[in-house]
Amino acid sequence: MANGKRFVLLAFALGLLLYVSWVLRNTLLLIYVSAIFAVVLSPAVDWVSRLGIGRWHPGRAISMLLIIGVVLTVTVVFLVLALPPVISDIQQLVEQLPSQLQQLQEYLGTIPFLGQADFETVGRVATSLVGGLKGFVSTTANAVVSIIAVVLLTAYLILDGERTFHWMLSLLPPEVSPRLGQTLVRAARRMRGWLVGQAMLMLILGSASLIAFGLMGVRYYYLLAVFAGVANIIPQLGPILTVIIAGLVAAIDSFAKLLGVVIFYFAYQQVENAFLTPRIMKRQVELSSTAVIVALLIGAELGGIAGALISVPSAVLAAELADEYLVHRPDRQG
Repeated sequence: MANGKRFVLLAFALGLLLYVSWVLRNTLLLIYVSAIFAVVLSPAVDWVSRLGIGRWHPGRAISMLLIIGVVLTVTVVFLVLALPPVISDIQQLVEQLPSQLQQLQEYLGTIPFLGQADFETVGRVATSLVGGLKGFVSTTANAVVSIIAVVLLTAYLILDGERTFHWMLSLLPPEVSPRLGQTLVRAARRMRGWLVGQAMLMLILGSASLIAFGLMGVRYYYLLAVFAGVANIIPQLGPILTVIIAGLVAAIDSFAKLLGVVIFYFAYQQVENAFLTPRIMKRQVELSSTAVIVALLIGAELGGIAGALISVPSAVLAAELADEYLVHRPDRQG
């Protein structure tokens, strides 16, 4: 009888916890995003706190403020310089899309097997997508409050994160907490490495695309460069989508520009696969392409843009936990 009561109470408590979590899902998502950023930025805060001028060394609070100030300054400068041309490209694309699709249809109509393609449907889909993108850009100001909340919460987690981490571990049985603590530390290292490495690869590809497309005179090269950098987070599929879209835009003007886009991406992929990825994305932070795509799809479905941002680090955390507790290795026996 006592066991039955315990089971009922446990089921009720679990259901209540799930209900509260669903009601507070947006707040919990902000907390989780802040925790991810805190994991990434904590080593940088430690590094800055070890620096000093003479005998003066900044504390963790001052170090964190310095890093946040630098990040915000770089972000504001980037938005001031990069956002206006991107918005201008979007506006021009919305205005010129119907006529450019007609030009593209006429051009591709000269190629065998493509003359019967239904470009009217493609045009309607493309127009709706571009319109949605334009609406997204115009409503980004609504995220200011969430961004401020994430920045503040990240700051508090950096300052008090270690104590909170050890307090949470202390709630677990003594035979469980040491192993879990070590696993979480390794997972944090992998998450940090993946985020930093992927951000570097996205920045390199976006910058290289901006320069290459600008020199070739490809239309909307600012917008295409941003898309190339962002899409690079999707392994294999991202570069393919970018070269298709950039190639179609280039084909409106000339075959030479189309060929230039294809050659650029072929050359860049060789450099990235042979040189950049092995040196930036080290073996301990790699995930399979399938895991990354599945994580992005689930994260975007559950949390939109914010969910997509933290989906792959969450997959890294899950992979580390699974590797520790589910994967059986000979060196762990006994």
